[in-house]
Amino acid sequence: MTPSAAYLLVTTPTGEQYIPLVGGNTWNIGRADRNGIVLADRWVSRNHAMIQRLDTGEYYFIDFGSRNGSFLRGRRVSIPMPLRDGDQIVIGETKMVFHVRNSIQPTTVPPQSPEVNESATEVLHVRCLISVLVVDIREFSVLARQVDEALLSQAVGSWFRQVGEIIQRFGSRVDKYIGDAVMAVWIHNTQGPSQNDMLRLLRTVWAIDKTTANLHYQHPLPGPLRIGVGLNTGYAMVGNSGSGERPEYTALGDTVNTAFRLESATRTLGLDVALGQSTFRYIEGMDQVKDFFTPHTVTLKGYEQPVTLWGTSFNHLRLFLQLHNPEGGTRSGTFTFPSGSPDGS
Repeated sequence: MTPSAAYLLVTTPTGEQYIPLVGGNTWNIGRADRNGIVLADRWVSRNHAMIQRLDTGEYYFIDFGSRNGSFLRGRRVSIPMPLRDGDQIVIGETKMVFHVRNSIQPTTVPPQSPEVNESATEVLHVRCLISVLVVDIREFSVLARQVDEALLSQAVGSWFRQVGEIIQRFGSRVDKYIGDAVMAVWIHNTQGPSQNDMLRLLRTVWAIDKTTANLHYQHPLPGPLRIGVGLNTGYAMVGNSGSGERPEYTALGDTVNTAFRLESATRTLGLDVALGQSTFRYIEGMDQVKDFFTPHTVTLKGYEQPVTLWGTSFNHLRLFLQLHNPEGGTRSGTFTFPSGSPDGS
């Protein structure tokens, strides 16, 4: 069996434990049994953090707003941080060291865990019709100057966690955490998304905005956080890098890049949400849609020709969803988390 390309060495009271990072692109860390990496440490949150591998081969560490925090290279983690070979991570009273191999294999190989079966891991790339959602926190650098590091870590980590739960509830999962942004992908069938499919995506956006706006009630922030959203639909190469029991997908190509550019355009145009022209085509037949979405012709960064996007505000999005599905458009998108551990998580 070929050793894992990356692994953790976790120091426990009974010795050193080897944990290979295989079978997917994300590994949740926490005290709860449902995590991929379970730590029997009372100072660790139930859902504490995550390690993520990007399609570039880079690994990132993300803290989910844990009360006691996570520390990488001696500093508290407040946003997704890149991992380097030999990095020390401290979570609660647990220490672990991250290792990643390059083309030169080490002379000594840690023992393999008997539970790991890499033969179940498949790599498959297919061309699919997808919708890509990109959500970014506005003026994050300003927020970082206004609050201390511990509060920033708790608030942003909590936002990551809640946004992830919303996206999962609406039929997808977070594909990437990048800085202060989140990306998710929905895969459509060959006939393309229905209007109900698109309404589900727009309800995802509305729920994320509501949760973001309420975050300052959960954490003592200076005021409500704001987000910008880009949503684009098109064909892309989609890779399945997970196991047969837990497939994990990531998408590559111009459709993904355009979603990020659309989100960036919301800032210059003074919009909350920007839909690509291809996304708008799937909802343009709906009643009164042009009363709530307006066209803008822009030149996106990295593109030579101008494109048309359709923009709206969160208030107009709410009214549009109420018109087409009142119950779906008014759900709050907020969550209540269990308590009872020493850190309250």
